[in-house]
Amino acid sequence: MTKQTNRGKEAKDDLFFNQEAKSIFKEALQDLNYLLTRAYSPKNALHTVGTRYRLSQRQIKALQGMGASEQYLDKVKITQCDIDQLQANTIVIDGFNVLILLESLFSGAYLFQGADGCYRDLSSVHGTYKKVSQTPIAIQRIVDFHKVVGIKEIIWIFDKPVSNSGRIKKMLEETASQENLTWTIRLEDKADDTIIKQTGIIISSDAYILENAAKWFNLIAFLIESKGFKANVF
Repeated sequence: MTKQTNRGKEAKDDLFFNQEAKSIFKEALQDLNYLLTRAYSPKNALHTVGTRYRLSQRQIKALQGMGASEQYLDKVKITQCDIDQLQANTIVIDGFNVLILLESLFSGAYLFQGADGCYRDLSSVHGTYKKVSQTPIAIQRIVDFHKVVGIKEIIWIFDKPVSNSGRIKKMLEETASQENLTWTIRLEDKADDTIIKQTGIIISSDAYILENAAKWFNLIAFLIESKGFKANVF
């Protein structure tokens, strides 16, 4: 697996997400949420708001992860689980989504909290997953989480078409064996659709998955807000 050093910030991120940008984002989010609630397509709503506030593509991507319609928020609020509901239960992890988000958290990359309470980053796999310096600690935090909470089993689901998915599967299987944990790692052609069909409690920050999940848990918010994990939140 080709190794890159970090999952962290890009060169212009400190400019795109400085103190001045916060006031712009506040107004832009109000406009975006208004349009989404009134059934504008996300693509058109983002284009309209991005053009009005002269946002960069990276700022627009951040805004996308922060905005939400009232209808969506009402739905995911009902299906969100508390930490107490995880004990002795099966957890389904949206593999690349959660792993990369944890890597970003531990690398000091900017995180953006959405209206649904979920934290999101600006990283993506672009067809290939590359292990970074923060990958081992990200996996270890899931190990710790499993043990402390008393989870019955974890099912990891990864996108099979993503290059190196087989290698991360092997890494997780070895970790589970060493730690004596019940982990199942699956590679699926249509990972998102497979995830939402599971009966366990889902961990993801993907809005499509959360909107269609029967039950979900906000892991990253729990780690940041309840466990005090240091995060570079915009």
